[in-house]
Amino acid sequence: MNIERSTHLFVEAKRCLPGGVSSPVRAYNAVGGVPRFINEGRGAYIFDVDGRKYVDYVMAYGPLIFGHRHPAVTEAIEEALARGTGFGAPSESEIRLAGLIKEAFPFVDLVRFVNSGTEATMSAVRLARAQTGRDYVLKFEGCYHGHADTFLVRPGSGGSTSGIPSSPGIPKEVVRYTLVTPYNDIGAVERIFEQKGRKIAAIIVEPVAGNMGVVLPKKGFLQGLREASKSYGALLIFDEVITGFRVAFGGISTKIGVEPDILTLGKIIGGGLPVGALCGKRSVMELLAPQGPLYQAGTFSGNPLSMSAGMATLRTLKEENPYGALRRRTERLIEGLRDIFKAKGIPVVFNHETAVFSMFFTRGERVMNLSDAQSTDKKLYAELFHALLAEGVMLPPSPYEALFLSTAHGDTVIEETLKAFGKAVARSSLT
Repeated sequence: MNIERSTHLFVEAKRCLPGGVSSPVRAYNAVGGVPRFINEGRGAYIFDVDGRKYVDYVMAYGPLIFGHRHPAVTEAIEEALARGTGFGAPSESEIRLAGLIKEAFPFVDLVRFVNSGTEATMSAVRLARAQTGRDYVLKFEGCYHGHADTFLVRPGSGGSTSGIPSSPGIPKEVVRYTLVTPYNDIGAVERIFEQKGRKIAAIIVEPVAGNMGVVLPKKGFLQGLREASKSYGALLIFDEVITGFRVAFGGISTKIGVEPDILTLGKIIGGGLPVGALCGKRSVMELLAPQGPLYQAGTFSGNPLSMSAGMATLRTLKEENPYGALRRRTERLIEGLRDIFKAKGIPVVFNHETAVFSMFFTRGERVMNLSDAQSTDKKLYAELFHALLAEGVMLPPSPYEALFLSTAHGDTVIEETLKAFGKAVARSSLT
């Protein structure tokens, strides 16, 4: 496989970027080899600097629900660009995008735009602490909420102890107020609240986990979180940076009828440009400056290019309602992949929600938490990853990242993908 240009660029990049990348997973450390430097995206495909074409199942890690360079989105960006790149002042586009979010999430009264999911979740925790006057926050093993200090902790022993920093540069005192428990274990949550419930400001959770691979909530788990938080006066934060507008015109919260106190969004609401959003009831959101005392600000917050791309994306989603088709294509792809692996005697578990899925190479029957997810065969995934690159399919370069479909992944693309998987499995030592 000719990757001469990517190889040269990676060497050059390591001279000026830590590890040669601007975000760790892109360095291919989990799968080995040289990362492909991408030159162009078009529909369901990306093209690297060496001229190779791949069916893209990364989709920028979720934002591109219409695939690369959808006409409505690119036209909106071009129109906004003709007026300027940013003003450091309010613009009408902020109001319109906030209105679309409120329409999709009826429990939302106010929206504060930021620049990333990390900013949104970081601000959500600060808001919950300000609202409750409490310090502790409960999160779940395997749920990733960005790289703010509060969230970078290892699981506590027994699922009920304070966190330990999982990265240098984080004082132990900062994360001593972060409690960690297994995802999908409502009993552990109840025990923590029995011990420290009146000191807990908030529960923060990905309602469908997407950063240990896709892991779905057990029946009643999210409802149990809602009940526990209400009983003890804590707030419930849903991190729907991944699931927002990917599973429905709205998110998991609207799909299952569980309303959080604070909702965080990102990815799709920016149409592929940097964005985040902090959303919630007026009684909570009015604590934010300038209306309230909680300070939060950002030079690029509400950037008109991101707002315009987001408006175009949400309006198109509302008009076209592609979710049924996305779900059917995802299920068709999974069924085809299951047959390929079964024929070769490769055990695999698939988890999916609408247009996002994961495959875990494990002999277990289910994957319901981080411990289950970590049983996946990482070596096998890495081998499959490279075999698929050779066949023209790009998976995420980590066994714990989700795979994303877009509306551009039509029947022809699905068939192309299945043929590539069949060849990759047949030609590799996976058999």
